[in-house]
Amino acid sequence: MEIKAILKGIVEEGASDVFLIAGRPVSFKLGGRIKTLNDDPLLPVKTNALISEIYELAPNRKIECLLEKGDDDFAFAIPDVSRFRVNVYKQRGSLAAVIRVVSFSLPDPEKLNIPPAVLDLADRAQGLILFAGPAESGKTTTLACLIDRINSTREGHIITLENPIEYLHRHKRSLVSQREISLDTESYRAALQAALRQSPNVILTGEIRDAETVSVALTAAETGHLVISTISAVGAANAVDRLIGAFPDARHERIGAQLSLSLQAIVSQQLIPTLDDTVAPVFQLMLCNNEIRNLLREGESNRINQTVAACTDEGMISMDAAILRLYKDGRISAQNALTRSIDPDSMARQVNSSDKIYF
Repeated sequence: MEIKAILKGIVEEGASDVFLIAGRPVSFKLGGRIKTLNDDPLLPVKTNALISEIYELAPNRKIECLLEKGDDDFAFAIPDVSRFRVNVYKQRGSLAAVIRVVSFSLPDPEKLNIPPAVLDLADRAQGLILFAGPAESGKTTTLACLIDRINSTREGHIITLENPIEYLHRHKRSLVSQREISLDTESYRAALQAALRQSPNVILTGEIRDAETVSVALTAAETGHLVISTISAVGAANAVDRLIGAFPDARHERIGAQLSLSLQAIVSQQLIPTLDDTVAPVFQLMLCNNEIRNLLREGESNRINQTVAACTDEGMISMDAAILRLYKDGRISAQNALTRSIDPDSMARQVNSSDKIYF
């Protein structure tokens, strides 16, 4: 199949994503930049044929789902090449796909520069841990490292709820059940409710977006389980606002109080393009000390990022401090330092005043 040869070549290039979109050549993302495989634009009939080949490689997946709903999300593997996560969709009367390259082996947290303090969250016995960040910020990879750390160091039952499953976890010291939404279960909410009856110690669930799912996650965290989830937000303060904002205004105070009791930590991460055409990860780590818990109870989330920056001696990590360090080391541009910072005004005062920054 031609798609096998295309993907094998792109994996060998070290790309992170592949794009099959009519009107452009086969494209891939390398170091945060889009490159093309050749100069031959894909015609719609060719794009459709390549995507049909992908479905032939994906067990238990039928192209009829895509044709009926307009988009589909799943994972597949090519032996001796890699695993892939693919989102296929209709656009302008043709089919298109974005394919994420996922290694067969679990990632090495040291090579990815994941801070040890983030991995130490695996030692938490119960409560809620949130991983925040925009799409393609590396959350899934960091979560895989955290789950592997738990699997390697603790005895128990780990349940992951994913859409789709990307990294495969072998049973080590723990038992690991990996459930794929729509294939193994109806929805995140249904799977999360069912997980409470499956004797879990750790529950990893994909992004929590609605009030019902948040409520079930909080209940699980309050009843002695470690619940790990993701949310699309940059910075701990925005993550808290988005979580509470899923509920009607009348419930905000109550949810803030629940969070003050069950929330253990928020990890926010980004991947910033560097001047040498790679990407550098930066992290913010908020740990729930007494001051953070008071802010959650009092509804003063606007003070969270400032508190994190002031509590680095307690193991917290300031994202803006990490960004500023990358800038001063000459690894990222002043523009990226400002646009990726949590507090752009403060960052602007700290970058070299002689730099000319264009937007």
